[in-house]
Amino acid sequence: MSRLGKYVDDPDPLQMRRSMGRLLSGVSVVTAVDRAGDRHGMTISSLGSISLAPPIVMIALNFDTRTGVALQETGRFAVSILGEKQEAIARRFAVPGGERFEGGEFEEAPCGIPVVAEALVQFECEVHGRDVVGDHEVSFGRVVAARFREGAPLGFLGGRFGAFQDFGHEMLPWSF
Repeated sequence: MSRLGKYVDDPDPLQMRRSMGRLLSGVSVVTAVDRAGDRHGMTISSLGSISLAPPIVMIALNFDTRTGVALQETGRFAVSILGEKQEAIARRFAVPGGERFEGGEFEEAPCGIPVVAEALVQFECEVHGRDVVGDHEVSFGRVVAARFREGAPLGFLGGRFGAFQDFGHEMLPWSF
């Protein structure tokens, strides 16, 4: 028998954070370059595939982030989906302040936006639309360029980074 707690009417932000913290998510870094040429970026776990044809992804950022302002100014952003050995980069981009782009862990997407070198996936996106939803601004990006490589993803669960371990089953058919 399950030991679930009682339903809570109108959950507060802390209850929502604790609840959503039970959802295993991937970890990505979204980057943008503002009109002055300054590079900005932040770690996100709110990345989703919205459409395959055309290829559109969705990201959700807190209001007034430097990264969000830069992508609004230019209409472009990049997403790097991180591998299990890139926790240090995820942590660096998850806290405010500091020099995020130090070191040799970055390269440029065709449009000139920095992406994380050796990430599992690198997307270059043009803003396809935006909307305000609750306390976030949601941006939809049309993927105009992409690179992929094999590897294990970095995961995030309950405020901790970790690695995904499959059960060794055959892959589900993902063909159409």
